[in-house]
Amino acid sequence: MDILSRVLRQAPPPKPIVWVGSSIHDMRRCAPDVQDAAGVELRTLQHGMMPPDWKPMPTVGVGVGEIRIHTNTEHRIFFVAKFHEAIYILHIFEKRSRKTARRDLELGRARFRTVVSSRGTRER
Repeated sequence: MDILSRVLRQAPPPKPIVWVGSSIHDMRRCAPDVQDAAGVELRTLQHGMMPPDWKPMPTVGVGVGEIRIHTNTEHRIFFVAKFHEAIYILHIFEKRSRKTARRDLELGRARFRTVVSSRGTRER
């Protein structure tokens, strides 16, 4: 048995992903290369590691991160991985300018509030 097989056998199971709002439908509307790149990054999160190109997004919520997907177009994924039960995907969108659009930030905030309230906590 090679080393990778041993490590994978000993690794905890991947953390489940919960798609909030229309995020799963938004992902399915993305081009295949975006979906492939996003899948790799989300799998990294599921195994307890942070993707190579991400940044915290405290303006969306405490513990919210943004994965940056670079293909022919720029895409972003707002996520929350700090809760023990799951990784929550809040919003997936194409980024068309250097500054994140207000609409995308507000949608991410609203979905974060939904996650927090559904968990019965008071975190913001």
